[in-house]
Amino acid sequence: MYTQSLSIPDGEAKGPRKVENPDYLAEFNAKIDAGGFIEPKDWMPEAYRKTLIRQISQHAHSEIVGMLPEGNWITRAPSLKRKAILLAKVQDEGGHGLYLYAAAETLGVSRDELYEALLSGKAKYSSIFNYPTLNWADIGVIGWLVDGAAIMNQIPLCKCSYGPYARAMIRVCKEESFHQRQGYDLLLQMMKGTEEQREMVQDAVNRWWWPSIMMFGPHDKDSVHTDSARWGIKRISNDDLRQKFVDATVKQAEVLGVSLPDPALKWNEARGHYDFGAIDWDEFWSVVGGNGQCNVDRLAARQKAWDDGAWVREAAIAHAEKHSVRQQQAA
Repeated sequence: MYTQSLSIPDGEAKGPRKVENPDYLAEFNAKIDAGGFIEPKDWMPEAYRKTLIRQISQHAHSEIVGMLPEGNWITRAPSLKRKAILLAKVQDEGGHGLYLYAAAETLGVSRDELYEALLSGKAKYSSIFNYPTLNWADIGVIGWLVDGAAIMNQIPLCKCSYGPYARAMIRVCKEESFHQRQGYDLLLQMMKGTEEQREMVQDAVNRWWWPSIMMFGPHDKDSVHTDSARWGIKRISNDDLRQKFVDATVKQAEVLGVSLPDPALKWNEARGHYDFGAIDWDEFWSVVGGNGQCNVDRLAARQKAWDDGAWVREAAIAHAEKHSVRQQQAA
């Protein structure tokens, strides 16, 4: 989708594109300051390119790993309607991964390299997907809280300074809005059901609330990736996004009829925002470091999918080579 018409001559991508020329840098900064988009054939600082590869690939990895917590519930959904909705949602997430890997490829990195980094553990994905889905209510809470947090993170990316990433995010955000609405609708229906169903919803909210607000990353003062804001890749800070999410979600929880598991959560009139309790950053960094409940299982599932799909990749390459030979012969 984003790799078409990028016939950059051999050596050019690794030559002039990487030269830290002051004139090129001034032109690049001027375009960023004016709110313009950087395109794949434009000159860019090497640090900018590497930052984009890290962020976009991590986003892509999160999408395809994010299919796993919900995928094993498709056959166990309580109705044909819910099966179809969940199947569409998981399918969307696979598509999001495709858009994002394609966007990353415009930066001169291959999809094989990106996937190898994921499977080796070198590249990270969102820590939220290392928590288990224990019951059907978890599927609704993932849609409401996890996808809600994702939307809060992703809408500003539609204005990202790198064109292919920004354009991919427009469609991603539209589909994520559907994901959030279906999750909330699922929970509303359960809250109208039996006492056992209402308890299931509350239990799921209790387990997913804190991991959801961890999704925005460490506090701004502790973040090591500060260049994203300077280059217009990330437009809003971690803490500001987290606050917006909390403010929006408290009202939704009231309508739903559930309580959020934070005794410190209260409205602060002076700030015009909700105050909330301290985040357990030890848990966050432990999960990021590979010690979550599902870290091993998630990577094992992706490794199995990669291995099982080898014949498809080989067949596609063989077909492309055969088609290329035919074209040459016809010419």
